[in-house]
Amino acid sequence: MPVLVFAQTTTVNGVVTTEAGIPLEYASVSLKNTQQLTHTNAAGRFTLSIPSGKEASILIRYIGFQEQEVIIKETAQSVINLKIALVSSAQNLAPVIISGTNSANNNTTGSIMRLSPRISKEIPSVFNDFNKVLATLPGVISNNELSSTYSVRGGNYDENLVYVNGIEIYRPFLVSNAQQEGLSFVNPDLVQDIQFSTGGWQPRWGDKLSSVLNIEYKKPRKLAGSVTGGLMGGEFHLENASKNQRATYLLGVRYKNQQLVFRSLETTGNYQPNFLDAQVYINLDLSRNFTANNPPGKTTLGILVSVARNKYRVVPSYRETSFGTTDRIVRLGIQFSGHERMEYETYQGGFNLKHYFKDRFFTELIGSALLTHERELRDIAASYLFYDVSPNGQGRSSNDMVRNVEAGTNLEHARNKLAARVFTLENRYTWQLNGQNNIQLGVKTSREKIADQLKEYALTDSADYITLNQSRASSLNLYSFRHQAYGQHTWQIDSLRTINYGVRANYWTVNQQLVISPRVQLRAKLPNQPAWIFKAAAGYYYQPPFYRELRNQAGELNTNLQAQKSVHVVAGAEHYFRSWSRPFKWTSEIYYKRLSNVIPYEVDNVRLRYFARNNAKAYAVGLDMRVNGDFIKGAESWFSLGIMSTKEDITGDSTIYDLNTFKLIKKEPLGYIRRPTDQRVTFGFYFQDHIPNNPSLKLYLNGVIGTGLPFSPPGNESIRNQYNMPFYRRVDVGFSKLVSFRTIESAKTNPLESLWISLEVLNLIAANNVVSYSYVKDIYNVTYAVPNYLSSRLINLRFIARF
Repeated sequence: MPVLVFAQTTTVNGVVTTEAGIPLEYASVSLKNTQQLTHTNAAGRFTLSIPSGKEASILIRYIGFQEQEVIIKETAQSVINLKIALVSSAQNLAPVIISGTNSANNNTTGSIMRLSPRISKEIPSVFNDFNKVLATLPGVISNNELSSTYSVRGGNYDENLVYVNGIEIYRPFLVSNAQQEGLSFVNPDLVQDIQFSTGGWQPRWGDKLSSVLNIEYKKPRKLAGSVTGGLMGGEFHLENASKNQRATYLLGVRYKNQQLVFRSLETTGNYQPNFLDAQVYINLDLSRNFTANNPPGKTTLGILVSVARNKYRVVPSYRETSFGTTDRIVRLGIQFSGHERMEYETYQGGFNLKHYFKDRFFTELIGSALLTHERELRDIAASYLFYDVSPNGQGRSSNDMVRNVEAGTNLEHARNKLAARVFTLENRYTWQLNGQNNIQLGVKTSREKIADQLKEYALTDSADYITLNQSRASSLNLYSFRHQAYGQHTWQIDSLRTINYGVRANYWTVNQQLVISPRVQLRAKLPNQPAWIFKAAAGYYYQPPFYRELRNQAGELNTNLQAQKSVHVVAGAEHYFRSWSRPFKWTSEIYYKRLSNVIPYEVDNVRLRYFARNNAKAYAVGLDMRVNGDFIKGAESWFSLGIMSTKEDITGDSTIYDLNTFKLIKKEPLGYIRRPTDQRVTFGFYFQDHIPNNPSLKLYLNGVIGTGLPFSPPGNESIRNQYNMPFYRRVDVGFSKLVSFRTIESAKTNPLESLWISLEVLNLIAANNVVSYSYVKDIYNVTYAVPNYLSSRLINLRFIARF
């Protein structure tokens, strides 16, 4: 615990950051043994008065980071400037860093959640995927443990922004089943800071409708690394810095083979999934007068390179599924022949060049490139048999197959290829005019080239009658430029109130549409209640169409498609409190989103099939709540609750059928109906516990419970989303042991720091969760919705060796 001796002082001004220099908003700063408490503002700054002529102890706390204490003895100065870098709770406590500062970095004043990178690494999940931690947060829906996709507050998978060190990240185009998807882009071994916003974000972030995930990769200080292994693959990461700290690098390699998971699915066969990616992040300090003791320098360059190769091949053999009601149980047996092969090769990279002019002005130049080659090859014949099954207590014995109802064959053929190239260049400027005013400007231009060859069809042979279910064949090319610009002003009115307002513009050369998005966020504290923070945000959010939205279900492009528009209104409160002598944070938000120019879509597993028409309007309204903190001392946990309703009104959906007989009842507009992401109630949690007096033995428990999503057979708008899936229930648990090998005395001689071993039980409650439905007909022309189930209960063993 450092002790600093200064002259007399009455006011302490400071800034709280991570080790990488990222400002921490809402960090708790208090005067020990008193009720005096304040929180850092959007730039990580705080002001605290301390007694004159007495020793003062200042405590700095932030969930996910280790608490730090600074002792200031009797001083003669009237003002002291502090710079405090908090250390992640995953690391050993380092000395407090204190220096004068005028940081120009500015965090968001809108709705934001911060997460510990260590949690994203240790949370039990099927793929050990980074995005699984998001599924436990309020407002987020991810009812598929095999996929990294998620939807936020009624939006879909394509409405979420993802940035890594300022570089926008893209998701694959052709993935249709979660089994093929592979790894999400973000490598948790390389992450330093995680920020997640579910609505009402600033103009500096891009043009999407639902959320922003902003990731900062680490800036190492010394040689370190880790090796991760388990029954489903392995990972390796290495980090280091040069002796003078001018150059640092991160290297991460991940390999996943999920045969163990896929063998637990209903369809048996020969699964050969191989998912591999490698990432390198290099940071160079190019300053002339570089000093290692005062990073960052005036000029820094960050370079990110990522290569991902996901290959999925399966030769299915047999599937058996039982479904129906208590009165009638039907068993479907399917014999397969043929195979399916999916290949996705993605190369993403970019650079971030920063230059500081004095202390209050800096500029960023960000460039990035995406090159992806995706292929779908499918030739599968599925011969199926329906059987009526005797329910319990009827027939000769329970579950006997008593009658063969129907036989038929489905044939699916696909030869799809897509190549996409996206190049972007962006220039950002930031002025910290004074302690109260921050201005940010930016311009961005993108060049997009997409070549898509689509050839697929599906046939049904039932009772010697062949039906063509679908047929698509096209060769599409799309070349375009996209130009964007933004400007915003953050004004700290006083120590209690902060406002951010600005505007964003976007122009796309394909539809020649210019959209303007004004946005505003306000944060305020009550004078006598500093532990309460109130927030409000409002603005226009546009999403100009990308290639996926332009292509309709027939494989045709609608280049006249306009941007979807959403009006966001968000209001919420945050309360910081202590219970059981530990810090907690309670967050609550209500929101309303009014959408127009909506492009309807159908959900097919994880593929979205757009109508490619602006023929709908929609809304989403809801309440999100979350409480997080140290329920168990030294271990962060949280509980989340989301309540939401989202509906859409599609032009022309005026035919109403009886859902049992499918006979026409009447013709009139249906009005507002449920959207595909209308999950009314979602409860998520992440909980850590450890053995008393032995924190090296831990339990990790995470889960999601959600009401059923709507669904309907494709291609019939008149009964769109009139049915309801079962509840989604998922609980994963992990039991871990941490063995430390390094002590202060052996730090230089023992290369191995620790070994973390975890036994995981995935899908602890063995829930049969439904991901989608397949539709087949019998000889009576009755259509059956056959459920496709997700993974069953699995046992996994993992280890993480850190050095």
